[in-house]
Amino acid sequence: MSAPDSGSKGAEVVLATSNPGKLAEIRRILSGLPLAIRPLSDFPGLILPEEGADYEQNAIVKAQAASKFTGGVALADDSGLEVFGLGGAPGPLSARFGGPGLDDVGRVDALLKAIVNLKGEQRRARFVCVAALATSEGDIVTARGEVAGHILESPRGRKGFGYDPIFLVEGRDRAMAELPEPEKDRISHRAVAFTALSDAIHVQLRSAPS
Repeated sequence: MSAPDSGSKGAEVVLATSNPGKLAEIRRILSGLPLAIRPLSDFPGLILPEEGADYEQNAIVKAQAASKFTGGVALADDSGLEVFGLGGAPGPLSARFGGPGLDDVGRVDALLKAIVNLKGEQRRARFVCVAALATSEGDIVTARGEVAGHILESPRGRKGFGYDPIFLVEGRDRAMAELPEPEKDRISHRAVAFTALSDAIHVQLRSAPS
């Protein structure tokens, strides 16, 4: 991969996301690996493909596009929130829920309005993440993570991003946005997926040119 310097020692990979919250979270989750994770912004001209309605396919095509552009190893994920009373929606379309131009606050508000009449079990939900690794040789490895919960009636907490403030984690009395980072990084859907992918990442680190 070309400059700019990542500022960290170790093998380099690009993370195919423009979401700063995801970048920070995945860097923390994988901090035990001798790995420098480069953001998408380090590679002007790298354009990710349009996303569809399948987590795994979305993650794969993003990782493949980044790997092809950089000539190295790339990571990507696709994640979403699935609400029982909405038949699993918004799912892979979570980042676009409510229409174009909305920020996290706008999407949270749109979801709360969509489920305002749902009660009890209908507000059950889960976060889903599929993480993908792609190499310039065409290898693909994926891993999936989930965490169950319930949609709150109003946002709580200031940590995290996306739908974290309205997602009450199953078995806890706090929203995802109220969890300290070390706790979230152990139990979140993204933590489960990228931890499961870490063995494949480690193999790539060992085989990378020194």
